[in-house]
Amino acid sequence: MAPTTATSTKPINVKLLLIGNSSVGKSSLLLRFSDEQWLPEDESSATIGVDFRVHKMDIKGKKVKLSIWDTAGQERFRTITSSYYRGAQGIILVYDVSNRESFEALPRWYSELETYVSSSVVKILVGNKVDKEFSRQVPTAEAEKFAARMSSLFIETSAKTSVGVREAFQEVVESILDTPELWENPANKTHNTSGGNGGVPGGVQVVGLSDEPKQDSGCAC
Repeated sequence: MAPTTATSTKPINVKLLLIGNSSVGKSSLLLRFSDEQWLPEDESSATIGVDFRVHKMDIKGKKVKLSIWDTAGQERFRTITSSYYRGAQGIILVYDVSNRESFEALPRWYSELETYVSSSVVKILVGNKVDKEFSRQVPTAEAEKFAARMSSLFIETSAKTSVGVREAFQEVVESILDTPELWENPANKTHNTSGGNGGVPGGVQVVGLSDEPKQDSGCAC
């Protein structure tokens, strides 16, 4: 009976990927969600390559182990981060509500998704930095319409004040759990990592989630 019990309580592994232009707050969202911390922009640094965090949640009566990959937004790292799309069940596309350019870049990011992930993968569009409402450049209604057109969930957040952050991650995970084909396949494994030198404040949390060969967490550019 012991093996059966172990199997029944084994968490569901879910891989999420944070993508979007540089400086939209991807690392800040992850830090707020995983560690409930926030660093001012002048104290944070750009992600180099890819960073990795693990977070456990209980959702809809199921234990979920999230492996969350925070990718660099700079163009020079695109060839590095493209390989990390493999196995992702959820994509979090982030833009800055006070930066029009970051919103207008979204079609390029969605085009990249068409290349690297299946159509069943859950996508959520996140408008970050709503604490900068006084300098907003992207109306909520416009972003909502765009998200609907791209078959994506939508939410606005602030990593600084924590508004909407947990809800963003919870919504995407709930949608993944509502799509059994994304997590019931035993062959669907999450990546491992060998890093520890990434740019997420507080360091990279590393756990062995599979037997896959280790990959570098970033580049020394």
